[in-house]
Amino acid sequence: MADKQLATVRAQFVNRVTKPVLKQLLDDLLEDRVLNDEEQETVVQENSMRADQARSLIDMVRRKGPTASEKLLSRLKERDPGLFDQLGLRSDPQPAQPV
Repeated sequence: MADKQLATVRAQFVNRVTKPVLKQLLDDLLEDRVLNDEEQETVVQENSMRADQARSLIDMVRRKGPTASEKLLSRLKERDPGLFDQLGLRSDPQPAQPV
């Protein structure tokens, strides 16, 4: 499950994710309705350091369960495929959307 994958790579994610990618992920997860405005603001405003923001984001998404965690993985793969590969992650393919 995606939430377990995130738990496994939490420390590496916190150490390696860049500030620009972190901001993009926050915007993506807001757009995907994984996070609401208040949660996004909490991650940014209550954590001045990049590592603290990354830690807050990954923990918040993990608590929301496997579906939210899968969306984070999918967006990370999209935004920073190199980091995604370095972390040894895999993203389950999304089912085809009906037209």
